[in-house]
Amino acid sequence: MAYDYTPFPYTAPAGLTAPEPRHPVVIVGAGPIGLAMAVDLALQGVRSVVLDDNNVVSVGSRAICWAKRTLEIFDRLGIGERMLEKGVTWKVGRNFFGKDEVYNFDLLPEPGHKYPAFINLQQYYVEQYLVERALDLPDLIDLRFLNKVTGHADHGDHVSLTVETPDGNYTLQADWYIACDGAASPTRKRMALPFEGQTFEEHFLIVDVEMETSPFGTDTPERWFWFAPPFHSGQSALLHKQPDNIYRIDLQLGPETDPKSEATEEKVLPRLRAIVGDAPFRIDWMSVYKFRCAKLESFVHNRVLFVGDSGHVVSPFGARGGNGGIQDVDNLGWKLAAVLKGDAPARLIETYDEERQHGSRENILNSSRATNFMTPKTAIEALFRNEVLHLARDHGFARRLINSGRLSQPCSLAETSLQTAGDAPLRPGSAAQDAPLTGPQGDTWLIGQAQGDFTLIGFGGTELPDIDGVRCVGIDSHDRAYTCFIDRDGHAKARYGSDHIYLLRPDGHICAAFTAPDRAAISAALQTAKGN
Repeated sequence: MAYDYTPFPYTAPAGLTAPEPRHPVVIVGAGPIGLAMAVDLALQGVRSVVLDDNNVVSVGSRAICWAKRTLEIFDRLGIGERMLEKGVTWKVGRNFFGKDEVYNFDLLPEPGHKYPAFINLQQYYVEQYLVERALDLPDLIDLRFLNKVTGHADHGDHVSLTVETPDGNYTLQADWYIACDGAASPTRKRMALPFEGQTFEEHFLIVDVEMETSPFGTDTPERWFWFAPPFHSGQSALLHKQPDNIYRIDLQLGPETDPKSEATEEKVLPRLRAIVGDAPFRIDWMSVYKFRCAKLESFVHNRVLFVGDSGHVVSPFGARGGNGGIQDVDNLGWKLAAVLKGDAPARLIETYDEERQHGSRENILNSSRATNFMTPKTAIEALFRNEVLHLARDHGFARRLINSGRLSQPCSLAETSLQTAGDAPLRPGSAAQDAPLTGPQGDTWLIGQAQGDFTLIGFGGTELPDIDGVRCVGIDSHDRAYTCFIDRDGHAKARYGSDHIYLLRPDGHICAAFTAPDRAAISAALQTAKGN
């Protein structure tokens, strides 16, 4: 394969020879979600142990499509720029019906953002970068490969775990157990928790193809989606470019497919030839899959917390799986850190369930609608879809009905319990918007100043009050005790307005907006955001 799957080293854990002290957090699963969770907590001074039954990154490209909001979170975690440098940037998507293009879209038509709408980057690179980032924080992250959790018990104020290693078994205790062990979560199965939702019977073939010649006919990477493509009659197909001249091809196969026979070169090569023609290529990885759109009723079970695919799964169309999981991490990290440090009550953890249940329902709804549009189940559904595609060539209203996967967007938290109502260009609950700034150290980005801590942002001549635990940022202000920046191109004022004050949570979501620097009102909003 194109990627070098070098195993990570195994070290015999201390628990094999003597009891270990109780750990603040144990994270089960060293995929992108578990590793991001460990790094997020470490940046807030919280130690964790990460346990994984494997010792290599995920085989095959798997999650490849990383959205702007996710890249901003990864920027805070310290790998965003590295991902951007390696990844394939794209923003244009094209939808085809048969051989004809019926509609295209631009996901980021406006300038003034550090990160693009999307990049494509194989999951194995993301995991590699996160492992290397975690190894930079050895005092706060204890990475343990080939440590398989075989049992756990919740004792009310802590969780005990039984762990299997090549050298024998041992036990661990932790204040909090975070299950990042994927869609087939052994944690969820041990707890006999139902996964409720819709199972889709269609099978899909996913193939990574290495080739020097672009099948797009252009060197500009785009997302191409076909309904009823001429090379794959009656089905659907998706084409994406990844780094290292690897192209992702998804082909719908139908519900009666035998996965074992389809995932063979004998069956796959003719399908690929129909797409790429005579251009030379090499199959790097392939798999046949079907999927569910489902979730747990609750992601919080006392001291056991479910994050990412262990708690909710969606179809791959719309890139809402990996991106949604990273938003889980972003939401939970600061809350758990605040509880462990005594800065917030334990009930703040319940708002992780409140807010990410809302996000997962949104993702499942969009994912289910996309899959149903792509794979109509009745003659009437097929007629509706085909007529929409015919009309979309000439009519804008029909283009809005095309659904080849509503691509991942940051989830709004408006109307949830931690937000304080307020009227502003960016409503409370919205994710912060980026903008280019110039500060004492030179050019920078607003998003980098708006994440990681509770932050108060003010514009123009407004002087912000000094409130314990809140960082202040001034834009187009001067001679303040806090750091001030210049709105370099006017994008900040265009997006936030020039006469509002915003209180942002550590995850970059706006929790309150004000028209005056009212210390009492801001302090009250801060306490609300901390669950008090």
